[in-house]
Amino acid sequence: MSPGCARGFLPAGHRGPAAVPAGSWPTAAAGALIVAIALSACGGIQAPDLFIVQRSGSVAGARLTLLVNEEGGVRCNRGATLKLSDPALIEARTIQEEISSLASKHLVLPARAGSVLGYHLRDENGTVSFADNSPGQPAVLRRLALFVLQTAQRVCHLPM
Repeated sequence: MSPGCARGFLPAGHRGPAAVPAGSWPTAAAGALIVAIALSACGGIQAPDLFIVQRSGSVAGARLTLLVNEEGGVRCNRGATLKLSDPALIEARTIQEEISSLASKHLVLPARAGSVLGYHLRDENGTVSFADNSPGQPAVLRRLALFVLQTAQRVCHLPM
């Protein structure tokens, strides 16, 4: 949220319409219009992020930054915010819940020789880094890799 959009936007002591003296309603209406314009410029209230994943790799199209928010908004490579389907949003929330304990430990699983893709996830709890062929991967990391691939292809219309 931009600094002008933070709480406390209204001046101290503002008490709503009861605080407006009689005969100054046009001025109050103009003030309300200014506040409405300022709030719309802020983009409204933004949903908190679930996680951000950075994918890298040795093949064309591997590089991707995927940001997913709590309400199903998704951004690929800092592009426009697009919308996940309801089942995909449920999957994203489930992944975030299951990965939170790994992230709080800042889990790093090294790649084996021959790795093609690497992933780095960050959420409110911490980070997780792994490769497509990291040994000892919990199932949630394979689900995350699939979620990233499917979202890139189905929502962001990227080749991979």
